[in-house]
This record gives sequence, structure tokens and C-alpha cells, in this order.
Amino acid sequence: MISLARPTLDGHRRAALLRHISPSALVLLALLVAICVISPLYRTPAGMMAFLQRAAPLIVLTCGQAFVLITGGFDLSIGSLITLAVIGSAMIANGDPALTWQAIALVYVIGIAVGLLNGLVVARLKVPSIIASLGTLLSVKGAAMMWSGGAPSGYLPPNFRYLGRGVLRGLPGIQTLPIAVIVLAVVVALCGWLLHRTNFGRLVVMIGDNPNAAELAGAPVRSVRVAAFVLSALSAVTAGILLGGFSGVSVDAGTGFELQAIAAAVVGGVVLLGGSGSIAGATIGALTLYALFTLLNLVGFPEPLRVAVQGLILIGAAAVSARRHARRI
Repeated sequence: MISLARPTLDGHRRAALLRHISPSALVLLALLVAICVISPLYRTPAGMMAFLQRAAPLIVLTCGQAFVLITGGFDLSIGSLITLAVIGSAMIANGDPALTWQAIALVYVIGIAVGLLNGLVVARLKVPSIIASLGTLLSVKGAAMMWSGGAPSGYLPPNFRYLGRGVLRGLPGIQTLPIAVIVLAVVVALCGWLLHRTNFGRLVVMIGDNPNAAELAGAPVRSVRVAAFVLSALSAVTAGILLGGFSGVSVDAGTGFELQAIAAAVVGGVVLLGGSGSIAGATIGALTLYALFTLLNLVGFPEPLRVAVQGLILIGAAAVSARRHARRI
């Protein structure tokens, strides 16, 4: 009897373990295997570190977007804020390494202002977040174009570029460690602590799950929503700094990133209508999306088809999120 019971108990444990494994993690593993089969570059620790370096801006952006999504909102302004951060940094520093930190500080101040604007319009004026952030997207993009005259005239100094392209070499085991990966690890750790280990994070989930009940319970609903938009804006500026440092200055630096971040968060298990999600899931979702883009690039998919695939992923992720929400009700 004992020998028969043990396999049954082990089977239950295995089934329970499988239920806790995120489907996106399995998809990510399959994509990484396919990437390694196609390209020998990614079979080395240095190759995987380079993959993380390029994926860092999207992961950082997705972690910030997750706070807004879990509260039940959307932030569509983050793509244009990335563009403004890149263009603004180049215009302020203009290649002078002595002005790098001044440029970074100023674009973070701009990011906080944009986040406060979004949050206050949504929380105080009761404007739907998708409309408020869409208006901010257009305003920020217009400001960036007006500031640069349609074509950025400055360029980013070497110490600024180091944040996106710099690599620590000669490390045991992994051989190289990009600075962007260090920034990524710090951001993910801070966001994870905020969402899962603080009262603020519990309020974020509570408000997204049932804002009326949270308000009746005395939760500072408006303040938490404003803070979520500020965090999203700060993540956009950080992503812009990493992206500008890696790729340089472009008027299209942040184009499409807002939809990629939403799709990545939902792929990672964040519910679109709010109330559920994790930073670990958002990180895995962003890695999965970036791994898919990398695989499509390796097999030679043209850019229009990659954009179409991104749209299909967003639709599919939204459908899955809606089903999850329906099951919770």
C-alpha cells in the first residue's frame, strides 16, 4: 500500500508544480533553444549577456508599465517619452561628457512631470487613462519634435553611451557583464520589492482589483494611481537612456515601445483590467517578446511581417487576459 501511495503523492506534487510554472516561461525556453540552434553566438555566456543587454530597455519599460496596468490603467505615453529622453539628452549634453549627468537629471525631472500630469488627469479629472496618456503621447512627441526642430542636432557623449554599450570584461563564468544588465537587475529588484514587499504594492493590487471597495476602505486611491504613472514614466526615461546609449540618437527611438510593453506585460500574466500581475511575470513576458523578435530577425522575417506578428500577439494576449478576468469574477 505504501509503495502505491508514493507515486500518487509525487504525481500530485508534480502536477501542482506544473500549474505554478508560467506558460510564458516555457515559451521563452523554447524560443531561446531555437535561437541557440540557429545562431552559435547565443550558445556562449557572452552571447546571452549581449541578448540581455539589448532586451534591457523593453524589460525596464514593461516593469514600469506593469504598475499602471495592475491598477487598471494604461500608459501610452511611454514611447514618446523615450524619444524625448534620447533627443533631450543629446540636445543638452551635445557631446560634452561634463554635461552627461546634468542631462540625465533633467530628463528624469521631465519624466516625473509627465508621470504626474498623466496621473493627475486620470485621478483628479477622471479621464480614462487610455485617452489621457494618448493625449500626453501626442504632446510629448510634439515637444520633442519642436525642441529638436525635427532633426536632433546634438549627440550623446561617450560616458552617456557607456550606460547602454559599456561592458565589464574578464569576469569568471560569464566572461562579460554589460552595464545595461546591471541597471536592469537593479530596476527589476526595486520594482519587485515595491510591488510585492511594500504596502504601496498591496494597494496597487487592491485598487486594480476593486477601486470602489479600496476607496471605501480608506485607501489613497488617487495618490497610488498618480504614483503608478510616475513609476511608469521613470522606467520610460531609464529605458530611453539605455536605448540611446546603445543605439544613438533617433527621432523614432521610442516608436512602438508602448504597445510592446503592454503586450509583454500581458504575456507575462499581468491582467489588462487590473488586480493581478507580478514583476517576475512582466520580466519573463518582455524576455519572451524580445526573444521572439530576435528569432524572427534571425530567420529573415521582413519588418512589416514582424510588426504584424506583434499585433497578433497583442490581440492574443488581450484575449487571454480577458478570459483570466472572467474566471476571477
